[in-house]
Formats: sequence, structure tokens, C-alpha cells
Amino acid sequence: MSAAAAKSKRPSKNQATGSNSRVWLYSLLLTLQYGAQPLVSKRCVRREVIVTTLVLTCELAKVVFAVFFMLKDGSLKKLFQEWTLAGSLVASGLPAAIYALQNSLLQISYKNLDSLTFSMLNQTKIFFTALFTYIILRQKQSIQQIGALFLLIAAAVLLSIGEGSSKGSTSGDPEQILFYGIIPVLVASLLSGLASSLCQWASQVKKHSSYLMTVEMSVVGSLCLLASTFKSPDGETIRQYGFFYGWTPLTAIPVMFNALGGILVGLVTSYAGGVRKGFVIVSALIVTALLQFVFEGKPPSLYCLVALPLVISSISMYQKYPYQVKKKEA
Repeated sequence: MSAAAAKSKRPSKNQATGSNSRVWLYSLLLTLQYGAQPLVSKRCVRREVIVTTLVLTCELAKVVFAVFFMLKDGSLKKLFQEWTLAGSLVASGLPAAIYALQNSLLQISYKNLDSLTFSMLNQTKIFFTALFTYIILRQKQSIQQIGALFLLIAAAVLLSIGEGSSKGSTSGDPEQILFYGIIPVLVASLLSGLASSLCQWASQVKKHSSYLMTVEMSVVGSLCLLASTFKSPDGETIRQYGFFYGWTPLTAIPVMFNALGGILVGLVTSYAGGVRKGFVIVSALIVTALLQFVFEGKPPSLYCLVALPLVISSISMYQKYPYQVKKKEA
């Protein structure tokens, strides 16, 4: 390839600046969404609201937002021409079903955990993502990254023991905190890691855009949830009291907030990759702590203060020391 041809393929300075500006904008918005979501959900969603209705409405909002953005950038027509049902089910079917279950578990945890505790426990999805990425895509971890993951597990265990035996959470019942707060968010993190690895495989092999993946997974996940309502307690409650039982106008705020967050996750990953997303997660923990102190007047508990530096150190170490491919492996 000639020098002129190689030069022509390099992005111009203006293009690089524009792309970097978008990365910073998406990262900032996602940081605010991650950090504020637990607090917003707790304040705007009444305990009587049926979890399945929240998740279904959020998935519908994601589809609307994704289609709007595809119309705006002109990619909808091309994707519509190339889309196949078989390809969609292979790339998005299983992750969608997993994410639907994960979202239901997260909604339960929101109501039974302290906002900062929820955010910190939710970071264990990084460990599970690394685990399933190795199993599915054979991506190895450096020694420092393995050490960082153990730090993260230690922080999660510390929070589980401390918050499960304390009275600093939403409910004073330790068993309710454990079984309806801590365990659901940890299972949701495991499912998130599995689904994230499957989405990464679909993105690399199938070359799906982030907007298309959002639409496909939202549709499939919604169908799975609707099917579950025929036998689930939530389905019985919906039939008895109606779909929007317990809703208020404020309930729509965390639903839209969560839907936009789902769009932003795909954009940040697409433009910046996992490293920038790690910075977003760390920043979101700080945002959650600040918002909880400002709006609830509740300073972090001793367990959170001890676990917080462990979480921040583990995430920073994991991002700073990636696995280096050796010459023989290359």
C-alpha cells in the first residue's frame, strides 16, 4: 500500500476530535444514569408497582429510542433490508431472555437495598463478564487483572455480610435484605456477565450494530416476559389489578431513564470499548454516594467506606493492566 493511500485511511484531526467529544458526552451521560438510577427508582417507584410492568415498559421505550436514532442516522432502511429472523435469534435471542430475567432481579433489589450498596454489589458483573468472556471467547486475563477480580469479590462479600446483618438498608429485616436485596443483585450480575459475553460474540461474528441489538433483545425479552405472565405471580396480579397497578406519573421517569441508559451502554462500548466503561462505573459509584448524601442525608455506612476503596482499586487495576499477548502466542 502506498504512503498516500495509507494516509488517506487515517482519520482526520477533525474526525478524531469529533469522535472523542462523542465518547466524553456518552460517558458523562452514562455515568449520571448509572449513579442516579437506584436513587431515582427508589423515589419514583412505589412498592406496589408490578416488576414485570416496569421491565416491559422499559423494553418498549428502548425499542422506540433505538428506532428513532436509527431513523436519524439513516441506518434503519439498510438494516431492514439485511435483517433475517434466523440471524436475529442466533445473535440476540438468548442474551435477550437473560437480560429480561436480570432486569426483573434488579427491580427487586432496588426496593430492598441501600442505593450505594446496590451500586457496589452490581459491580461484581465485571468479574462474571471476565469469566464468561474467557469461557466463550477465550480472552485471557493478566495476573494483575486476576488480583483485581479477587479484590472485587472481597468487597462484595464484605458488603453482603455487613449489610445483611445491619439496619442501614431500606428494610430492618436481615433476611429480607439478604434474599430480596443482596442475592438478586448478585445473580443479576452473573447473568449480566453471561449476556455481555454473548453480545460481544454476536458483535464480533455477526457485526450487529448497537441499535439493532437493542431492538432485537428488547423484542425477544419482552416476548419471554409476556409468556411468563401466564403462570407467574406478577401475571396474576396484572390480570387482577391491571397493567399499571401502583403507577404514578413519576414512575415513567426511572423507566425512561433506564431505557436511555441501555442505549448509552451500547454507544459507549461501540465508541470507546471496555476501558472507558470501567471509568464510567467508578465515576457512577461516586455519583451515587454524593446523591444519596445530598437527597437522603445518609452518609455511607462503615462497611461501604471499607469496601469502596476496594471496589475502586480493583476496577482501576483491572483496566490499567490488560493481558499482554506474548510473541509465541501472536
